[in-house]
Amino acid sequence: QVQLVESGGGLVQAGGSLRLSCAASGRTDSVYDMSWFRQAPGKAREFVAGINWSGSNTEYVDSVKGRFIISRDNAKNTIYLQMNSLKPEDTAVYYCAASRTMNGVSPDHQTYHYWGQGTQVTVSS
Repeated sequence: QVQLVESGGGLVQAGGSLRLSCAASGRTDSVYDMSWFRQAPGKAREFVAGINWSGSNTEYVDSVKGRFIISRDNAKNTIYLQMNSLKPEDTAVYYCAASRTMNGVSPDHQTYHYWGQGTQVTVSS
């Protein structure tokens, strides 16, 4: 089994920055492609950014392109989401997700096998 633990969320003013981390533990040898999703109140879970196992490929939802950067450190079994120029519409619970496959980054939450508990990000205007 794999456990994912997110950290780094909080309250920030519009225009500010936050860095989220997601540390994997347990059977980390079965963790490959990883992504960040978010869910705002009353809305569906949304793909934010993803990174493949080697870190050679990243994908972003259009609304965060140029503002967010996803990265990973496989030696630490950790992925990161650097969030800059935050906007109130970025307010959501952010979830880390991991896949047992190396099929490439997918925006479909159903393709991920492991999920973290989520970390709240609140951006005030």
